Amino acid sequence: MSNATDTFSACLRGLDVPGQVVEFSTEVPTAAAAAEQLGCEVGAIANSLVFTCDDEPLLIIASGAHRVDTKHVARLLGSGRIRRATPEFVQAATGQPVGGVGPVGHPQPIRTVVDRMLADHPVVWAGAGTKHAMFPTTFDELVRITGGLPAEVEKP
Repeated sequence: MSNATDTFSACLRGLDVPGQVVEFSTEVPTAAAAAEQLGCEVGAIANSLVFTCDDEPLLIIASGAHRVDTKHVARLLGSGRIRRATPEFVQAATGQPVGGVGPVGHPQPIRTVVDRMLADHPVVWAGAGTKHAMFPTTFDELVRITGGLPAEVEKP
């Protein structure tokens, strides 16, 4: 395992997450690529997407089958405009690269929204801090370890 993967695995153990990090020989930067490698539905991939909201990072963990409706989420949160973060902002806020951001393991806690549609899958796969690694988890566990708000992230 790489140093980044070891560090992420230690973070998961500290949060009492039983799932083990799985490393791939190639990058899995998209939900479709991850689903193909794992042999699961795209909807079971938990994309950790970083946005800016009121000049702060906002992490939206969305099902790979969904597109985030930022106006809808802004209304739900009662916040200002939500915009996709730059790769540099993502790296600074999470310590992880775009395409490999995990739901945890960041330098500081990040306000988080977790897509309720992930609850439709008994096992979901989330990024593990690099473009080469993921770990199995559940919707409830994602909400617990992130302190996230369960919400619909696609406009109904």
